[in-house]
Amino acid sequence: MRDAFREAFGCDPEAEARAPARVNLIGDHTDYADGYCLPMPLPCETRVMMARATAFSARSEGHPPVAFDPSLPPRGDWSDYVAGPLAELAKAGFDVPPVAVLVASDIPQGAGVSSSAALEVAVIRAALLLVGANLPDAEVARFAQRAENLYCGVNCGILDQMASAAGRAGEALLLDCRSGEGRLVPVPSSFRFRVVHCGEGRRLAEGAYNERRAAVEQAASLLGVAALRDAAPGDLEHLPHDIGRRARHVVAENERVLAAVAALEAGDNVSFGRLMTQSHLSLAEDYDVSTSALDRLVASMLAAGASGARLTGAGFGGCAVALLPPEADAASWWAEVSGENPGAWLVA
Repeated sequence: MRDAFREAFGCDPEAEARAPARVNLIGDHTDYADGYCLPMPLPCETRVMMARATAFSARSEGHPPVAFDPSLPPRGDWSDYVAGPLAELAKAGFDVPPVAVLVASDIPQGAGVSSSAALEVAVIRAALLLVGANLPDAEVARFAQRAENLYCGVNCGILDQMASAAGRAGEALLLDCRSGEGRLVPVPSSFRFRVVHCGEGRRLAEGAYNERRAAVEQAASLLGVAALRDAAPGDLEHLPHDIGRRARHVVAENERVLAAVAALEAGDNVSFGRLMTQSHLSLAEDYDVSTSALDRLVASMLAAGASGARLTGAGFGGCAVALLPPEADAASWWAEVSGENPGAWLVA
């Protein structure tokens, strides 16, 4: 990659950083309700190299070179996820000069495994290295989240950015989205997760994600609580029908995350899988973020012998994650799943 940087910009990189993709094992659409999530890093990542330059520019494999300016409005392309983090650092007083940026990634885009968050986190870390600064993982994640919210126009919670910034291989991160604190939970070697793309891409910025978040915030307002984290199942009975369904998913999903952590710590594969499947049904029926392709994939995963399966990420396409029982033959399982879903492909 260093050679590619020299070829692209005619100089050596001065800073380099990387950040992983993530799979959310359980706890989707809870982060913006101050709830709980349980993400885990994946073995694919985004790398960013950076050097001082006379003007801002970025290059990425598969994309043409882009001239951008973090002080200007978004361009509406992939470079916004470079410009946004730099704009947020500048607003916070970090003296980031014009830079040349090279991006390389093996994270599939639009798959629900946080390719955008990994890019944001890697850009922030490279820029901090360039100016001789350092921030804790949680603060890096907050800068990345603000970039996505304020510059890129996606009203996401902290889940993706925190998972990419603070995740560690072989461990899940129990993330409390109210406090911003996380606790690493070792994943037993007998827990084998498989992440599969359904073959159907997704886009968040088209409005459906922001609509779900607005419904959750409206539910909290109607209930008189700061966030749905503070609500109990019995509190939801008198909410309007559609808002009540959205709220029911969030409240129940928070409970499932905490139960899943207990199952993980106990090495209880069956219970963890059952909670995953319950989560998918809730996301499909109450939150309306699944698709026919995701539903078919999850059903095939279960029919082939998975202990549990669910869509992962925001939904609307992308990936599902399955937990295999200890005795399962992974190759045979995948052969059956892929045979039923010819457009699907194995991510991790």
